[in-house]
Amino acid sequence: MTLDSHIHARILIACKDQPGIVAKISTTLFSLGANITESAQHTTNPLEGTFFMRIAFYIPRIESVKEVIQDAFAPLIKQFSMQFQLFLEEERKRFAIFVSREDHCLLELLWRQRSGEIQADISMIVSNHPNHEQIAQQMNVPYYYIPVTPEKKLQSERQQLQLLVGKVDFIVLARYMQILSPQMVEQFPRRMINIHHSFLPAFVGAKPYERAYERGVKIIGATAHYVTADLDAGPIIEQDVLRIDHGYSVKEMKAVGRQIERTVLARAVRWHVEDRILVHDNKTIVFT
Repeated sequence: MTLDSHIHARILIACKDQPGIVAKISTTLFSLGANITESAQHTTNPLEGTFFMRIAFYIPRIESVKEVIQDAFAPLIKQFSMQFQLFLEEERKRFAIFVSREDHCLLELLWRQRSGEIQADISMIVSNHPNHEQIAQQMNVPYYYIPVTPEKKLQSERQQLQLLVGKVDFIVLARYMQILSPQMVEQFPRRMINIHHSFLPAFVGAKPYERAYERGVKIIGATAHYVTADLDAGPIIEQDVLRIDHGYSVKEMKAVGRQIERTVLARAVRWHVEDRILVHDNKTIVFT
């Protein structure tokens, strides 16, 4: 048997913690002829908490393999009242990149996708400025320039949704400097990733570098998070920081911040693509 005769799959599980879960999951996969390649788990409390698990495995390629796996796990899903998600690696995710004027996060995502580090397909780039169309053409990615004004914001979002629905699995806001309406966010629950240029929850909203400068901060950070209707308050996926000192101007702080923003966002996107993230309340469990 070769790898070509197998499919790589991943399962995400959440349920009330109790004895026997891991054993029964492993036994079920064994009965299907699966070989486990990764397994990670977390509990909020071993007695009364919630149990989370990510498990990756190879399984022989058979007809309707997804249905076979789901049928095999159906008794466990019922017994443990599981939230159960199954993903096949060969079913590549598709995503859209939203961007405004700044291009550093866009370029990072394009490069990492082209190099194979992010194993998903970029279906389109959507922008409220025409600046990046040449970059998109060079990368053979469709580019859609949709201006956004306060008066026509909802009309612009309707145009965006016509492009997106049914054509992408998730959206990445790569320094897209527009606040999305709740109606827009509702279309992609936990499937919209934003990069915010501060170490949240500090400096929510606009001009975080200017406000950080005024406060004399000694650390510059960035935060990737899932988008919710509450501004910059969604579940945090990844964060990072670099040290600065009193001599940094706002311009220098932004230059440092751009380094952090692009790497933090790229990590978050890769983890989402690899099904490494589970959301619990307004927090994430990230199995890296």
